[in-house]
Amino acid sequence: MSNEEIFKKYIKKLYWLTTIFSSLFIVTGGLLVFYSVNPSFFNFKKETTVNTVSVEEDDYDKIENGIHVRTGLIEAEGLTAVVNNCTNCHSAKLVIQNRMNKERWNSTIRWMQETQNLWDLGKNQEIIVNYLITNYPPLEVGRRATLSNIDWYELNN
Repeated sequence: MSNEEIFKKYIKKLYWLTTIFSSLFIVTGGLLVFYSVNPSFFNFKKETTVNTVSVEEDDYDKIENGIHVRTGLIEAEGLTAVVNNCTNCHSAKLVIQNRMNKERWNSTIRWMQETQNLWDLGKNQEIIVNYLITNYPPLEVGRRATLSNIDWYELNN
């Protein structure tokens, strides 16, 4: 390969490198200008929609119609202890749906302390359990009442 061919090859490579770097410089400059005009365009944080109830700071402990707005728990003695100790780890809905008697609640609390790192509730445990058994007692599930004094009729097809 002659010096002239090497020189032409060198010039060709230099031309392409110059073209690429010039293009990058122009694109980068354009992006900088665009960013200075519209900086929010480059906010690449993924936005997620979470189905939550918006609670204003003023409404944090608001009671409406006997219900604690933020948690849905019934307003009664012991509500604050339940909110402060139970809703730190899970939803109040979990508390509401698990209607148990005193022994079962105490057993569940012991289980949470042994396996879920629940702290010692101290005197609050009695307050919490009393609130729960008073406001969310076990539901009596059974047969419906026997129908009586019914006027039966026949359907005509």
